[in-house]
Amino acid sequence: MHKPSSAVTARVRRWMHERLEPAIHRTVQPAAIMGWQVDGEPVPFTQARHAQYSAIAVGDAWGQPWSTLWLRLSGQVPAVASGERAELVIDLGFDGAQPGFQAEALVYRPDGSIVKAIEPDNVYVPLEGTPGSDFELFIEAAANPDVGERFVHFSPTALGDRATAGTAPLYVLRRCDVALLQESVWNLLHDVRVLLSLAEQLDGHSTRHAEIMRALDQAVDAVDPHDVVATAEAGRQSLAAVLAQPAAASSHRIYAVGHAHIDSAWLWPVRETQRKIARTFANVLALQHEHPEMVFAASSAQQYQWMKQHQPALYQRIREAIAAGNFVPVGSMWVESDTNLPGGEALVRQFVQGKNFFLHEFGIDTQEVWLPDSFGYTAALPQIARAAGARWMLTQKMSWNETNTMPHHTFLWEGLDGTRIFTHFPPVDTYSANLRSDELARAERQYAEKGFARSSLVPYGHGNGGGGPTRDMVAAARRLANLEGSPTVRLSSPSEFFAEAEAEYERPPVWSGEMYLEFHRGTYTSQAAMKRGNRRSEHLLREAELWATHAAVTGDFTYPYDELNDLWQQVLLLQFHDILPGTSIAWVHQEAREQYRRIENRVHTIIANALGSVAGEGDEDLRANAGPYPVRGVAFGEIATPVLVGAGAVRVERTASGITIENDHVRAVIDAHGRLSSLVSRRSGREREVLMREHYGNQLVVHRDTPTQWDAWDIDEHYRRHSSEVLDVRDVTVDENAQSATVTIERTWNNSVFEQEIRLDADAESLLITTRADWNEQQKLVKMGFALDIFTERATSEIQFGHVHRPLHTNTSWDAARFETVAHRWVHVGEPHFGVAIANDATYGHDMTRLTTARGDVGTLVRLSLVRSPLYPDPTTDQGTHVWQVSIRPDSQIPDAVAEGYRLNVPLRSHRGARAVAPLIASDNPAIVVEAVKLAEDRSGDVIVRLYEACGGRAEGTIRVSCAFTGVHSTDLLERSGAEGLRAPGVRRIDDSTVHVSLRAFEIATLRLQRSA
Repeated sequence: MHKPSSAVTARVRRWMHERLEPAIHRTVQPAAIMGWQVDGEPVPFTQARHAQYSAIAVGDAWGQPWSTLWLRLSGQVPAVASGERAELVIDLGFDGAQPGFQAEALVYRPDGSIVKAIEPDNVYVPLEGTPGSDFELFIEAAANPDVGERFVHFSPTALGDRATAGTAPLYVLRRCDVALLQESVWNLLHDVRVLLSLAEQLDGHSTRHAEIMRALDQAVDAVDPHDVVATAEAGRQSLAAVLAQPAAASSHRIYAVGHAHIDSAWLWPVRETQRKIARTFANVLALQHEHPEMVFAASSAQQYQWMKQHQPALYQRIREAIAAGNFVPVGSMWVESDTNLPGGEALVRQFVQGKNFFLHEFGIDTQEVWLPDSFGYTAALPQIARAAGARWMLTQKMSWNETNTMPHHTFLWEGLDGTRIFTHFPPVDTYSANLRSDELARAERQYAEKGFARSSLVPYGHGNGGGGPTRDMVAAARRLANLEGSPTVRLSSPSEFFAEAEAEYERPPVWSGEMYLEFHRGTYTSQAAMKRGNRRSEHLLREAELWATHAAVTGDFTYPYDELNDLWQQVLLLQFHDILPGTSIAWVHQEAREQYRRIENRVHTIIANALGSVAGEGDEDLRANAGPYPVRGVAFGEIATPVLVGAGAVRVERTASGITIENDHVRAVIDAHGRLSSLVSRRSGREREVLMREHYGNQLVVHRDTPTQWDAWDIDEHYRRHSSEVLDVRDVTVDENAQSATVTIERTWNNSVFEQEIRLDADAESLLITTRADWNEQQKLVKMGFALDIFTERATSEIQFGHVHRPLHTNTSWDAARFETVAHRWVHVGEPHFGVAIANDATYGHDMTRLTTARGDVGTLVRLSLVRSPLYPDPTTDQGTHVWQVSIRPDSQIPDAVAEGYRLNVPLRSHRGARAVAPLIASDNPAIVVEAVKLAEDRSGDVIVRLYEACGGRAEGTIRVSCAFTGVHSTDLLERSGAEGLRAPGVRRIDDSTVHVSLRAFEIATLRLQRSA
């Protein structure tokens, strides 16, 4: 009699749960357990090996948050019959939460060598030795709390800060048994899982579905529920025929790549990441020992370096697996960084540091950009990646878009300058697959390029400390390799997939410009100290390299290669996509703030020493300009006495409408609430009001900020419906002289205080606003707005090595979804012959929209997101003091905006020296910006000069060098000449001090100046 498939499914599921799963292991005896609790920071095995252990038993509670329990287990290796394996089975108290977000452990032999790890889906340890011999193992169990709380409610939690996490134990030791794995039962279970999962994806009326359900029903009949082990093979025979049916020739092809996405910090501190990596990599090596066909891809040079530093023996095993081709470094970057927020040179260094590490350590020139989880992708990335020698890119995060679906899965991504990179966006919509049939069916169903190509990549394995790929996943891959009704599955490396995908799809579609993630828009603003620390560190390192290079090539100064390298690596780590975006626990951001402070102090010392070498020590009051544009008469790379540019003075007037400050370029009126009620451009002998009538500039507005889901990550559009302007002025003072006027306004809102200094200098073409906030609010967002009397279709935002134009209208759903955007040092809106630049020194989030008055006038509202205070995962986010500088420059064009951004972020540096010093490097075309000057990575003494075209058009110019050089070469970002696929800029040496360059719009050029012996 025919049974409904639902009845068969219910029968099979109960049978699996009640009969097969309990029969996988046969317990022989409990292991003897001793424990040693470490409540502070983790200790090395060498210390734990000789600690004083005490008795502990199954059923005992253990592990206050973030502590470590060392277990010493002992017993005898049991006798093993055919079809059995001796294993230790351990349950640390796993509670059903996602692997990687609860307890984890690493298993050591008595000699300190690592066996593998223990996680919820990876609970076994192979027992080594002959039957009857004694064994002893040490287990380092981490009591990591589930800070994510399964990502359901996003409630504030004290668990993310060691000081507030409490001391109550989190876990109960549930099992620690010597057992025998029953291979026949294990194999039967995986046969059933694969077939049942496949049947659920098939048409319930199809012949294939009916065949599978009938075979499963027969398998249940074939297995004696009271003697599963003895009859398991009979059950397998019932399924053999349906498992042997091959896939159709037209089936989608899955390239399954073992992977474990491990956030370098997130809901755990960096030190725990280091342990998560060791556990995962140890698991991979153990799994590959049994299944050499399995290939594992791991990104982030930083994570390999941690293993080299903290687990050298394990690292040597990793090196051997890499040499054998089983363990594959990917990604080309130091960490899987955010790409919206790091500056251009910092993104370059992500590749320089990452690729050089892989080259030097493993002899591998990595070809992939591997960024499955970063929160959107800058339009500058294709050029940077290709200039670093990368050929391919993988991303997954765009599947999180909440409004629009990305139209491609395999495509060419075209960047800011027209450079294209072959890109794959796996249609499986996860970077932590289990290789279940529903995942594979989803990949085939969603694949956008059907009819043109039929291959996609599936990264499989538990991430974030969940242990990576498991033997269960490999078992599924084997059964799905060529199975009717399913895509085919091939265990593969990323390079195998990309090479075949390129060959398969010769003319893929093109996606041009940034890949804007329609989600996680709050990451441009959350944790303001991360944003300031990053921006400041990037510019300081740029400055340190310039002056150190100058000192090294003109004197006897020793270039600090090692220290600069170390400092860059620290900054690059902090650009990881959950640190810089501000989405980690309090512990992570506390450490990051302190690290930024240390970086700044160390870089200041390098700069002071280099300037002392170049300009000497003396009584001259000098200024050093590391910015690429002249400031107060001091050219780029020059050390000189500043001068007042132009004549004139600042005038101050108090009237009924407010306080007016003006010079020959700008007139501003500050009203009784501290807002700009008028801003007039007086440049070139003409006057024009910048602000819209009855609207304001420097308008501080506080919004309710209660995202639907991911607090620190998201700004949801409904924030706009709830706002309150900061109008309560407590004090106003004016400080004036002939050369400068500063109006200081103190405003309050609820429990917070805003003190602003609005300053105008005699020769300034921009108004500078410095805002200091004592911020004591939660779930609020502060915006600083400027209502500009400019009608335009688009606004321009600086990104790395250039800028992008974004529409101000909301004609399409893509436009409407882009309601919060990222900009670096400046934004610009303009009409023909008139525009306004707004620059900042420490923030990235902006919104720019059309503004229509009651009179029907249409202008542009530009707002900067200053601070927000989400409760999850850090309930103390951004409480305390913050400082921002914002300048507004009327009557400006894009080149003026570029210069203003650098002027605000790279101010003149004071130096008491003996002599003025001419620039080392100079560009005669303001559109050709000198972004970096450093000595070559190979320590040859050659000078590296990184340039880019900043204004969006072709540019030609000369670069003058004050030190002698014998030759010049255009190189890739790794400073290699003649790199394959490199689009070389036009570079020609004129003489031994001058180079002519010709650049495309937004082109990056790296010049290597060979120095005379």
